[in-house]
Amino acid sequence: MKVAVIYNTKSERVINVFGTLNQERYGKKAIERIVACLKRGGHQVRALEGDKDLIKKLEDFMPRVIKGERPGMAFNLAYGIQGQARYTHVPGILEMVGIPYVGSGPMAHSLALDKVIAKMIFVQHGLPTPEFAVLQTPEDRMPDLRFPLIVKPRNEAVSFGIKIVNDEAELRAAAGVIFEKFQQPVLVERFIKGREVNVGLIGNRAPEALPPAELLFGESGPQIYTYEDKKRTSGRTVSVACPADLDEVTNKRVQELAIGAFEALGCLDCARVDMRLDEEGHPYILEINSLPSLGEHGSYVTAAEAAGLDFCALVNRLVDVASTRYFATPEPAEIAPEKSADADQLLEFVTSRRERIERRIEQWTRRSSRTGDTVGLAGAFEQLDRTMTDMSLRRKPLDVEPHVAGLWETAAGLDGGTLLIGHLDVPLPDAVHGQMFQREPEHIIGEGIGSSRAPLVAMEFALQALRSRRQLSKSRLGVLYYGDEGRDCAQSAGLIRAAAARAKQVLVLRPGNAGDQFITQRRGVRRLDLRITGPVRKLGQATKRAEVLRWAWSRLEQCCALSSRKDRVAVSVVDMRTAGFQNLLPHEVSATLLINYLDPKAADRIEMELHRQLQQKDGLQVRLTAVGDRPPLIKSAASEELASRIRAAADRWEVPFAEDSSLLPSVAGLAPASTAVICGVGPPATETFTSTESVERISVVQRTLLLAQFLLAEVKR
Repeated sequence: MKVAVIYNTKSERVINVFGTLNQERYGKKAIERIVACLKRGGHQVRALEGDKDLIKKLEDFMPRVIKGERPGMAFNLAYGIQGQARYTHVPGILEMVGIPYVGSGPMAHSLALDKVIAKMIFVQHGLPTPEFAVLQTPEDRMPDLRFPLIVKPRNEAVSFGIKIVNDEAELRAAAGVIFEKFQQPVLVERFIKGREVNVGLIGNRAPEALPPAELLFGESGPQIYTYEDKKRTSGRTVSVACPADLDEVTNKRVQELAIGAFEALGCLDCARVDMRLDEEGHPYILEINSLPSLGEHGSYVTAAEAAGLDFCALVNRLVDVASTRYFATPEPAEIAPEKSADADQLLEFVTSRRERIERRIEQWTRRSSRTGDTVGLAGAFEQLDRTMTDMSLRRKPLDVEPHVAGLWETAAGLDGGTLLIGHLDVPLPDAVHGQMFQREPEHIIGEGIGSSRAPLVAMEFALQALRSRRQLSKSRLGVLYYGDEGRDCAQSAGLIRAAAARAKQVLVLRPGNAGDQFITQRRGVRRLDLRITGPVRKLGQATKRAEVLRWAWSRLEQCCALSSRKDRVAVSVVDMRTAGFQNLLPHEVSATLLINYLDPKAADRIEMELHRQLQQKDGLQVRLTAVGDRPPLIKSAASEELASRIRAAADRWEVPFAEDSSLLPSVAGLAPASTAVICGVGPPATETFTSTESVERISVVQRTLLLAQFLLAEVKR
């Protein structure tokens, strides 16, 4: 499990330093000791400062989980930075962002920190506590309590401001110090002469009381545990005797009272109850520490050791206790035949490899393989070949250069099975500056990360998940990757058609549309080159022939007007260039026109009309040439049935699934009409085919699990 150890040092990473500053904190060595123990317990651990950047750091370490995946957990050691009820600040943040944590919640911390409210609750529950009164201001009338008394701030911990007073003058002086230093009411209670005993608790519902620990103050100094004692600046040593030397009846009584106080305030997982035994041995509850110190010499750790828990065992026991509270079911889980052990194992395999998946995406994103980089593409195909070979997929020979395409098949072969198609090239011009890999709390960003890298890694780990269940070799499966997406698949189109014809179904590893949408229909695109040339002429020269640029501009406007929403066809000019000599008008215009279409017959009509409109040459030479055609993906009954099976796999883990159409073409249109096809199987992306592509981190895990689940179901069919 991922465990974030959250603590406070002297950090002032807040918007403003404002309010009462906290003076409680763990030292660096104590934090390192806890982290080491958790790692020894098999957890993946990161120590985080509990300041204003906590949410961002938590999102980075343990991002949002999917159904069935156990989230990470926070091991809360944070006393807060400033302000009131500081113990509640980090638990409140964790509650808000939905991260489980070790320890009590904000309500219990609030009640425990307010010593007056806590004592009132103790009284209501019949738990013995010393008589008390509250001074709201320095002018309040002195309480009618018998001296000696003890004074302390109402809302502080670790013995801040605590003092024994023997008469009214000492009481007023001690109270004045608290009013001035802590700016809060003063709790005054009867001082119980006798012994001081602490009882640690661990667990929930029926928490386990650890052996009572007695604080031994020696003969010098006050018989109370002061702040100076805790910081070892008092000049004396306060030792801990555990188990305390108590008779059996008293031992049982203080443990029962401690459990009662724990339950009365609603504490969780752990706490320490401080008591005094009077001279007759009667116990009185002083207060409860809802965030007991895990300091090496503290009474809580000493009591755990006396119970048989060494420090590491105690730390990991606390995680186990909290995990039981959050995740364990009190009754056997409902029998669900549709959920196989294999499916649950897929979930565990994928979700436990989040970090590894993102590191793999980073490795691929840092590898250069733009469309024009044949050397980089060749290296990328070599890397992919090693990955496929490691999973026992065999590369099939193709009659193309190594940077154009590669096809791998399982031992069962591709015929009649599933073909996964993706591209390794990043279609960006060399002049465009790329975005290096960047991980944010919710997204990962980088060149090609959406169009190529994230889908590639999702596919890789989905196949690994199948292999872990010994199902990959049984799958009728092929993986085809090509490297000329940026050239409209000019060299790879034939290979893609041939491989798709062998498969029963094709899943195209392009990114899904925003909103977790899969693509069941795509427009096609035809590309035409236009060249218009005329005589060289001077500016202002009289002639009956049209100026080349002005003629081209007017005709292209007419061409674009052929677009029709009704026929779902659009004509656009995507590039226009001129050629000419200095101080002379352009004598040549070149342009690229695209016809975006769904019905090929509509595209044929538009292309014929373009030729007709451009025949009026007005003495110019005009040539219109078709140079590429990426066919559309048209929804079919077979594709609808394929989509329903993918939806079933998505529903198992509550992965969002929606169908959409796209204006952009893909290789999905190259599959035969008889082959079922769905596109957008990769994680949904934004800014696709730009230098700042991004995908949601959770979508990578979702689509990886979905693909693995679908392929597993295909094996079982």
